[in-house]
Amino acid sequence: MDRAKTMKLKDGFLLREIAGRIVAVPVGDSLDLNLMISLNGTGRFLWERLKTGASAQELKEALMETYDVSEELARSDVDAFIEKLSENGFLE
Repeated sequence: MDRAKTMKLKDGFLLREIAGRIVAVPVGDSLDLNLMISLNGTGRFLWERLKTGASAQELKEALMETYDVSEELARSDVDAFIEKLSENGFLE
């Protein structure tokens, strides 16, 4: 993964709280309910940063600063999150 490459979420997704869970849902022309995913607090944190664009390095640093986690854990979490978003077509 190119850690310096800026990534951004595709348009057409909103975060909503449904039954106490944070869920990314498609809207408008993107309305495919198979594209819904549930996010935990860290996922929501990363999602918000990807709305305007961020690199994996920037996401990792933000996690480390905000959640006081190790570099290794932050990298692992960011990589897993980016992989999940990429596999499901959420990134430009």
